[in-house]
Amino acid sequence: MTIHSFAKLAAAAPLVLLAAQPALAQNADRKFNGITQRDGHLEVQTSDGSYLIKPYSPGIVETTFVPKGETVEPASHAVVLAPAAVNASLKQKGGSYEYATSGITVTITRSPFRIAYAYKGKPLVAEKRGYIHVRDDVASGSKDINKGQPRELEAIEFALDKDEALYGAGSRAVGMNRRGHRYTLYNKAHYGYGDHSELMGYSMPIAMSSKMYAIHFDNPQTGYLDFDSKKNNSLTYEAIGGRKTYQVIAGDSWEDVVGNYTSLTGKQPLPPRWAFGNFAMRFGYHNEKEARDTINKFIADDIPLDGIVFDLYWFGKEVKGTMGNLAWDKDSFPNPEGMIADFKSKGVQTVVITEPFVLDTSKRWQEAVDKQVLATGPDGKPLAYDFYFGHTGLIDIFSPQGRSWFWDIYKGLRQQGVAGVWGDLGEPEVHPTELRHATGTADQVHNIYGHQWARLVAEGYQQDFPAERPFILMRSGYSGTQRYGIIPWSGDVERGWGGLQSQPEIALQMGMQGVGYMHSDLGGFANAVLDNELYTRWLQYGVFQPVFRPHAQEEVPAEPVYREDQTKALAREAIRLRYRLLPYNYTLGFDNNQHGLPLMRPMIYEEPGNAKVRALSSTYLWGKDFLVTPVLKKGQTSADIYFPARSAWFDFYTGEKQAGGATRSIALSPDHVPVYVRAGAFIPMAKVVQSTRDYSTKHIDLHYWHDASVRAGAGKLYDDDGLTAQAYEQGKYELLHFTSKLQGKALSLRVESEVGKQYQRPARGIALTVHNVTAAPSSVRVDGKVAVFGWDDKTSQLTVQLPAGEQASRSVDISL
Repeated sequence: MTIHSFAKLAAAAPLVLLAAQPALAQNADRKFNGITQRDGHLEVQTSDGSYLIKPYSPGIVETTFVPKGETVEPASHAVVLAPAAVNASLKQKGGSYEYATSGITVTITRSPFRIAYAYKGKPLVAEKRGYIHVRDDVASGSKDINKGQPRELEAIEFALDKDEALYGAGSRAVGMNRRGHRYTLYNKAHYGYGDHSELMGYSMPIAMSSKMYAIHFDNPQTGYLDFDSKKNNSLTYEAIGGRKTYQVIAGDSWEDVVGNYTSLTGKQPLPPRWAFGNFAMRFGYHNEKEARDTINKFIADDIPLDGIVFDLYWFGKEVKGTMGNLAWDKDSFPNPEGMIADFKSKGVQTVVITEPFVLDTSKRWQEAVDKQVLATGPDGKPLAYDFYFGHTGLIDIFSPQGRSWFWDIYKGLRQQGVAGVWGDLGEPEVHPTELRHATGTADQVHNIYGHQWARLVAEGYQQDFPAERPFILMRSGYSGTQRYGIIPWSGDVERGWGGLQSQPEIALQMGMQGVGYMHSDLGGFANAVLDNELYTRWLQYGVFQPVFRPHAQEEVPAEPVYREDQTKALAREAIRLRYRLLPYNYTLGFDNNQHGLPLMRPMIYEEPGNAKVRALSSTYLWGKDFLVTPVLKKGQTSADIYFPARSAWFDFYTGEKQAGGATRSIALSPDHVPVYVRAGAFIPMAKVVQSTRDYSTKHIDLHYWHDASVRAGAGKLYDDDGLTAQAYEQGKYELLHFTSKLQGKALSLRVESEVGKQYQRPARGIALTVHNVTAAPSSVRVDGKVAVFGWDDKTSQLTVQLPAGEQASRSVDISL
């Protein structure tokens, strides 16, 4: 299908929202010819084609436009949800038809023809001009495939409310409210970016609105998303070709919207537990001794560590000329299997970098040519071209032989003990228009190259190592790549305060778009900058981002063990806190896997109706119960923090209480960033271990933040072996449910255990701390029996031990 069809599809979507406005001419020559309901979808005939509208669920409706003379392209790279049997009624009302589920209603107006979407009676979005053709503006930074001549693009234009905020379009650094820009949909790395970047390695054709809906344009071909750049209240999708299909996604909350979207495009598998630990990484370890010395130094300095990542020196001594070798350089790494096994015996997993480029100077070039692994030119022969690392071909990840060849390499590495895949340059970084792949031209498949690469690894593991969870670190993907377990990072950010400042926005936006593990090279990557304050603040922020992984050019060490003593000490405290929070953080991963919930959540999740927080990324939620404000400016001594109105908040470090609904100036401390805990929250924590290999929930430290304003609270802890794929689905898990109830001066806390059928729960001891207990309780009972407790009048903390026991239910009753 061409984009023509797609845009028309959009043309058919005017909004009830616009009902009070004059009808806008949407391709005025388009006429409504008829409407038919059949086989779980609605077909609307127009003078130039037909629309197919089908609900996937009450919160998801898909619209496809098929121009006359064309046929439906059923294949989607993003969607995995099968349309459900959704009850949908079709009613005629005057000159309009309403196609309604219990959630979304689609209104088709006959004259002038248009389509509108509403959710439970609330208008969402409508087409403005609908399907149109636009001229590409080469001067504005468009990717030029016509030697300087503007292209004709197919587009779909929607009407926006004048005050709605927009999010989406993938990974960018442009401000939390992304309205007012035209975004290129062409995955491209941005080396050394700072506080602003309009194009990065992970673009996605999705727009999300402060009105709590999303439009996902189900077409990977290159193009643009125009978020009202002309200031005429328009949202426009533009592309060079492809499907004319989009989904409108809505819900009662932001949690519902992202839950529905990830139901549509796939939920992220839970990573291995070691992925929540600390990584040793730099560009790069040149030989086995450097790597061994580094790991030993972490252990000697009592800094927890779970992974070591090898950059491109593992397959060659030089940066240039060796890419594509994809095998250990035996001079530098004479016994990789032994080295990897030794690391694992210390609780440290090994990850190695791979790239999709095979240089003609590499040891595998001729093999790749002979086995027809590489993308070709128009003549059908492998096309080689110059880029930074040398003269190269590109693996055709879309061809069976390309996939098979690449997976065999990964399979061999896994058999050597390598536990994680790092896929770099997967935009692909240089991808000439004249390249041809098995399923399309470079520009047709460019944005799904990283998507297919992650899929190759995920499906390879499912086939050959089905019990294992893969670790897939990549910087480029597409809508739905999260279902393949991608752990994306934000690219080669500058080592500077501007680089740090852009990170919360990038991670928050990607979490909203279903990609929960977006994170940054902690400390910054590019340029040899030694700024200990910057490094410290970046790592302190990293405790509350999805993956804790310092990485940088080697001139200034990324690893804390090579920093001066004071900086190392502060880094150690940040990393140890990361490990103490493993029970909470791992549970966030479980919630992401089950419900699509981001680990980092913007303030609009907490207060969707508050226009003041729509553009806020400097303070965010870590899970549901932590409020975090990174320190983003050099020499900063205070931070203005907005405390959400629905709760009171307690300083995680001092216990000081802040009422919700106001902004306050908070003095900063050098040893941590401001972190607050929601009143009524349960935070499960653990003792610090050197590696997650030694992690156990046989003993947990359970913290509850009591407040008189909270009559009932709840929390949970998810536990499994940290390694088995789909442990929850197999019944190899335990879920601890925590609840609180306050009646007068009686505070009751409960722990209930839900155990999978294939899991043996441990006998567990719980060290309970109840915060904000301002006077000594008159009594405390544990499991109905009078218990010994401690109370500290200075910290207002009540402590009580729940001794290890087999029982699945525990109770603590406190008379305040």
